[in-house]
Amino acid sequence: MDDADDIYMASWTGTIIGPPNTVHEGRIYQLKLFCGQDYPDNPPSVRFQTRINMTCVNPETGVVEPSLFPMLSNWQREHTMEDILMQLKKEMTSPQNRRLSQPSEGNEDGRVDQKGLVLKCCIL
Repeated sequence: MDDADDIYMASWTGTIIGPPNTVHEGRIYQLKLFCGQDYPDNPPSVRFQTRINMTCVNPETGVVEPSLFPMLSNWQREHTMEDILMQLKKEMTSPQNRRLSQPSEGNEDGRVDQKGLVLKCCIL
């Protein structure tokens, strides 16, 4: 195996603009998506860098819990990073999340970035 085989896009940065008519409206959420070597056969890990209160997100770590987010728990190889961001944005509009009180805006200083290449994408 040469060096070219070892290079793949492992770490992605995503942005979600909070949907209108929710407590998330006007907020900008930054996320990290990390793909292991078994991606796309297995889902990436997803972590909000921006503090957020959602039923599928661990409030301490910002990690999207696969057991609480069907797209990750029922992962299909055809899913993309954009699909994950779109589904998270849709989840923000769900009855259980659209009115949850939110922490003050900002990034969690204690959350450590994963190392790797970064690709930015934005879901408006």
